[in-house]
Amino acid sequence: MKSVRCWTYILRNKNVHKYRRNMPHKRRICGPGLFVLPSLAGVSIFVFLPFADVVRRSFASAAGKEFTGLHNYKVVLENKAFRLAVGNTGKFLLVCVPLLLAVSLLLAVIVHFGGMKFYRNVCLLPMAVPVVSLTFVWNMVFHRNGLLNSYGNSSIDWLNSSHAFGVLAASFLWKNTGYYVVLWLAGLEKIPKELYEAAAVDGAGFWRKFCSITLPGLKPVFSAAFVLAITGTLKSYRESYLLAGEYPDKSIYMVQHLFHNWFRDMSMEKMAAGAVMLVCIFAVIVYPFRKKGGGNLDSLSG
Repeated sequence: MKSVRCWTYILRNKNVHKYRRNMPHKRRICGPGLFVLPSLAGVSIFVFLPFADVVRRSFASAAGKEFTGLHNYKVVLENKAFRLAVGNTGKFLLVCVPLLLAVSLLLAVIVHFGGMKFYRNVCLLPMAVPVVSLTFVWNMVFHRNGLLNSYGNSSIDWLNSSHAFGVLAASFLWKNTGYYVVLWLAGLEKIPKELYEAAAVDGAGFWRKFCSITLPGLKPVFSAAFVLAITGTLKSYRESYLLAGEYPDKSIYMVQHLFHNWFRDMSMEKMAAGAVMLVCIFAVIVYPFRKKGGGNLDSLSG
């Protein structure tokens, strides 16, 4: 009954903010907390608790009963396959993430400021292509006896040599660029046109407006796009696996290949230790790009 009278008072009171200021602190937290509780419970059960168990297993034996300290981490760090996989994954991130963001931003700027309007309607089509179909086409093109070698009169084994890295990167960029073009376009639409008009009156050229208005205005979008690009790059295992199998050329032997092989061998202690280290590395990379504010454009008008 007390809660009914409470909400009746709120509905009748015209000045809700004044009531909230006078409401006890516990009662103010209780309402929103009830709505967050189901999601928090789901995340805790299916994410936090399993990861806590992974952390526990990283300090235990394969059976998970005997405490081994840092032995599992030492074994993983001394594993040549782990160092190769982490190195290739890091290289793939360093190559694909900047290219993905730069190329998609360039296309978004061209589309937004008057060119290639048709691309706005077709940019997401590559994402609609199933990965299996895409890799089938790539195999037809880049196989030793594929179309590229047939028309080029060459015998390069694109998928089983160091060229495989370039093939995988090109496949990833072709499939995912359109999605980030849409993200950049959403950010460009939020930048007031008056700022460009005022800059044009002051005699600013395209490059000056791009550096002083467009880039600062896209800063909130960049943080989200950067994190999404990293996570999307780490999900490129499907393409790599379908292109070259479980044991591809060493240039595209990624972390996911290693974990797949460890899982097949039931090396749970190695998987746990490797997963904890990778989560820590990912957190260090993403933490500086966390969103600190509302992402407004007030700073541009100054």
